[in-house]
Amino acid sequence: MRRFAGKVAVITGAGSGIGRALSVELARRGARLALSDVDVVTLAETAALCEKEGAEVRHYELDVADRSAVLAHAGTVVGDFGGADLVVNNAGVALVAPVARMSWEDLEWVMSIDYWGVVHGTKAFLPHLIASGDGHLVTISSVFGLVGVPTQSAYNSAKFAVRGFTEALRQEMLLERHRVGVTCVHPGGIRTDIVRNARGADSGGLRDGFDRIARTTPERAAEIILRGVERNRPRVLVGADAYLIDALPRLLGPLYQRLIVAGVRIANRFGIGLGPY
Repeated sequence: MRRFAGKVAVITGAGSGIGRALSVELARRGARLALSDVDVVTLAETAALCEKEGAEVRHYELDVADRSAVLAHAGTVVGDFGGADLVVNNAGVALVAPVARMSWEDLEWVMSIDYWGVVHGTKAFLPHLIASGDGHLVTISSVFGLVGVPTQSAYNSAKFAVRGFTEALRQEMLLERHRVGVTCVHPGGIRTDIVRNARGADSGGLRDGFDRIARTTPERAAEIILRGVERNRPRVLVGADAYLIDALPRLLGPLYQRLIVAGVRIANRFGIGLGPY
């Protein structure tokens, strides 16, 4: 996909953060937008911003964890727009909890949105992306889909799973010769509210610590992601920190885990907590 003008772009989690920034940037580039979120108030705000850019926009309340709702959503979008060309599975949540003290309910909550939400959106829209003849699927993983981190086991599980699912799908599209690009995105620290809204993030000063180290704006992230789509990149790293984190397991193998443990201990001494350590 070399251009976005006139393309139908479907974005989940469009009410804030990267989802909002992608929506506005695509509006500027002439895309037709099908936006969704569970928060209808922030979603309406995003839609208004896109309309100011002159874009055709429809917005839909959607819980990506609800498979039936996502399947119905795909039918509605195709009915409203006549098809789908670009799908960005962006909706996500976060949890801060050690495995021993993490509840089953919290683990299932993260997986239902961060992993199953991606699967639901992909399965629902993939036939329409294939039919478009110039489709592209974007999934949002994380740098935590590249390395494991203490208190992030649920988020790690979902984001590693998204990475494996996406990489396998890209290979399938190549083998079957479908004109569908597939890109997995691994953002580093982005200035969004995902950590501030995370369950369990009130412990150890994590929220304030993240705000201090997150350097990349959502707007910059959106530009990098769309450039990756234009170039049909299989993997997109967002932020200098993402490149550093990506290098750790490549250079150190499993020894990177000791480095992270040491980093967590140092961060805690300076009040940048990562959970109850």
